[in-house]
Amino acid sequence: MIYSEAKRGRTFVIRLEDGEIVHEVLEQFARDHGIERGTLFVVGGADKGSRLVTGPEDGRSSPITPMSLELYDVHEVTGSGTIFPDDAGNPILHMHMACGREENTVTGCVRSGVKVWQVLEVVLTELLDNTATRQYDAPTGFKLLIP
Repeated sequence: MIYSEAKRGRTFVIRLEDGEIVHEVLEQFARDHGIERGTLFVVGGADKGSRLVTGPEDGRSSPITPMSLELYDVHEVTGSGTIFPDDAGNPILHMHMACGREENTVTGCVRSGVKVWQVLEVVLTELLDNTATRQYDAPTGFKLLIP
C-alpha cells in the first residue's frame, strides 16, 4: 500500500446537461477552475450509445486488452471517481459508473465516452496539500496513481 494525506478544499455542485461527454466536461471544468486533485460522485442518466470499459479480456495476460460495452438504451447511473494530474499536469478523471436499465446493470470506466441523458448531477470536492499524480506504467499501459 502507498498513500498520502490531503485536505479538503472547495466543493462544487455541478449539473452536466444532455449530450455532454462526462470525462471531457469534468476535465475541462477542473482546468477552468484550477482544480488539480479531487474526488467526486455522480447520479443521473447515460444515453444510448455511451461506452464503458468493462474489464480486460484476460485479467492476467500481457499486454492488457480492454473490453468495451456500448449501452443499448438510456440507463440510470451512479458513479464515483477521482481527478489527479498526469505527468504533463493535465487533470485526468478516473471514474467508474454502474449503469442500470430494468433488471440489467453494467459497471465500467467512463473513459471511452459516456454521454449524459438529460442530466447528470455531480458533487466535486477539491483535494489540497497533496502531490499525487498519474504516471505511465509500462507493464500495464495505465497511468497509475502515485500518492
